[in-house]
Amino acid sequence: MSDLKADGFKASDIISELNKSFDGFSDAERKAQIKKTNGIFELKITNAEKAEAVWTIDLKNKGVVYKGPAKPKADVTLIMSDDTFSQLASGKLDGQKAFISGKLKTRGNMMLATKLGAVLETAKGQQKAKL
Repeated sequence: MSDLKADGFKASDIISELNKSFDGFSDAERKAQIKKTNGIFELKITNAEKAEAVWTIDLKNKGVVYKGPAKPKADVTLIMSDDTFSQLASGKLDGQKAFISGKLKTRGNMMLATKLGAVLETAKGQQKAKL
């Protein structure tokens, strides 16, 4: 889905891959993921040029990924750089370490933020993402 792309953001490729994975879910898999996660993640990502892009992962109502602010309101908002998100998604950076070091900021349900790693693992079929 090309409307997920944002020029100058590595995160847009990762988000697009996540969306492809979600599109490949059967209805049962989608419902299971929603039941397991039960949350709406809003990702506010800033690139090297200080531009910001916002994506939403809705795993509370529909099991979809889209560009833009969460509708309805996000359960947790994660604020980070493009590099930090790429490192988290690839498993090169641990979410707790990113949070403690100030590379990752959250607003809302911080405990829900810990589930994002599992979402990335499930959707990408990786066991590396550690948020």
